[in-house]
Amino acid sequence: MTRIDRRALFASGAAAALLAATGASALPQRGGRLRAALSPALFERVVAATVYDNLTEIAADGTLRGELATEWSSDADARVWRFKLREGVTFHDGTPFDASTVANLMWDVQALDALTVQITLDAPNPSLPYLLAQPGFEIRGATGTGLYEVQKLDDGRHFIGTRVTDHWKQGAGWFDSVEFVQFSADNVRGEALRDGLVDVADVIALDDYADPRDFQTLPNAHAPTHIASRSVTVPVTVGKSWPLDNLRMAERWWMA
Repeated sequence: MTRIDRRALFASGAAAALLAATGASALPQRGGRLRAALSPALFERVVAATVYDNLTEIAADGTLRGELATEWSSDADARVWRFKLREGVTFHDGTPFDASTVANLMWDVQALDALTVQITLDAPNPSLPYLLAQPGFEIRGATGTGLYEVQKLDDGRHFIGTRVTDHWKQGAGWFDSVEFVQFSADNVRGEALRDGLVDVADVIALDDYADPRDFQTLPNAHAPTHIASRSVTVPVTVGKSWPLDNLRMAERWWMA
């Protein structure tokens, strides 16, 4: 893509989403659009983590907690698991989320009642709740149940999502919208970050593109996986099990 093409790609709504920097704030600020330049390896996974939920979730501090499931237990050998599902959740198209939805989407799952599923494994796995929190285990229907619903999706290239106003995670999701664009070349992601077309990019040789004082390396300077503008604020602790705060940056970050 040429430089003009890249600018045109971000022209739709991008200028209106830019926030003037008024100084860093520790308190989350609602509003604005998070824009990210992502590599092919991350693009689809970040979109999925933004649009869909999992049964469980690994929080920013690394602890396990329920997401679409509220509690779980297993038999003595950790081969048969039961998950209690969250009430009042709907997909973006208005379809109710229930046990039959989960049973239709996963292998070896039985709906015991409207809000209980049983998962029977071929072999014991005491780590199943942690596994179900990982990318690739999202609960997917025709639409998702995540904090952001699809406004535009050009498969593999360009995604715009808008925050769901009446989501069950009340108070989460600080951005009004998010925009992700896939660039396979490091230098293109670097130029997009340097030119202010995006707020965050997969890790690149930052010194080649901008003054490092204008950016922050995440999760830290010693083992960075991505680079963000200082106009983006992140929690004190960010997840390290996957890049981009366990792929949940749209939910956990905010604009300064």
